[in-house]
Amino acid sequence: MIKLVPRGEQSRAMAYMSPVLAGLLTLFTGGIFFAALGLDPLHALGVFLIAPVSDIYGIAELCVKAAPIMLCAVGLAVAFKAQVWNIGAEGQLLMGGLVGSAVALQFGEAEGFWILPTVLISGMIGGGLWGLLAAWLKTRFNANEILTTIMFNYIALYLLLYFVHGALKDPDGYGFPESALFSDAATLPILIEDTRIHIGILFALLASVSIWVLMQRSFIGFQIKVLGADANAAKLAGFKHKHLVWIAMVISAALAGLAGASEVTGPIGQLIPSISPGYGYAAIIVAFLGRLHPIGILFASILMALIYMGGELAQIELNLPLAVTALFQGMLLFYLLACDVLINFRIRLKTATANNAAMGN
Repeated sequence: MIKLVPRGEQSRAMAYMSPVLAGLLTLFTGGIFFAALGLDPLHALGVFLIAPVSDIYGIAELCVKAAPIMLCAVGLAVAFKAQVWNIGAEGQLLMGGLVGSAVALQFGEAEGFWILPTVLISGMIGGGLWGLLAAWLKTRFNANEILTTIMFNYIALYLLLYFVHGALKDPDGYGFPESALFSDAATLPILIEDTRIHIGILFALLASVSIWVLMQRSFIGFQIKVLGADANAAKLAGFKHKHLVWIAMVISAALAGLAGASEVTGPIGQLIPSISPGYGYAAIIVAFLGRLHPIGILFASILMALIYMGGELAQIELNLPLAVTALFQGMLLFYLLACDVLINFRIRLKTATANNAAMGN
């Protein structure tokens, strides 16, 4: 019989080494996987992890994909610090993209410096309100936020599909389910010419710094951390539990909404059914891989973006299915959780004789 026994004292160094070990184990297992398919493991891993960023365009694409993941992940870190398990970043991202697109299309070809900020703020409000609904259900009816936010992901997806096939569909789009292209005033500026990298990456970096300041240098951040560490202690200290849950969820959802609005106004330039390949779900892995710290999330977001790009290139160069991306994401999460378990618990084997003796006593 196998029993997990809590360790008396957790190693802080090992806690930070766990993501590194998980990454190395993922690479090793990935090499075995490629070899089992009859591919040269080193060549396949090179195609998957090195070739996508072998030129300036590839590096720019890495930033394009890392930006929405980072925005979602730093927001999730706030919620997770408060022990509010927001699994709905994907739906909040979609709602941000939907609301932002609706506002952008209302402006048409109008010009003005205020149009783009209005679109982005609208996306944040759309995502924030979607998260606020889950927070209200939790604080008013004690509904499990894990279940409600997961279900809201699907509702958001079908709302987006409803509007992109209906009211927001481009009448001159030859029947394709997509909106009209946004005007230049509602489109994010490009940072490097002849690439798709836009100022959305700056939003992600600014959000990371802002969240660090909020959590480390503000009283609200202190209250959120106390709530996550010990809800009873937070209550005894007079902290308002419901308000903190709402604040944590709104911050998390609003940043996911900003990610969605940045996607439709950035690399896509219009509303389409697939504005996200699963960035909101990947951000959950990234948040834990980065240890809920902005710097860790930065590096984890780059790694996750690289996995997305590697999966696309492996499909072209190695004739592998695009599902290889989800495979590597799953392995990374599995090894991270396994390493965390071994850090926090000791494995103890109990023999049958010991069990019988214990039962006899």
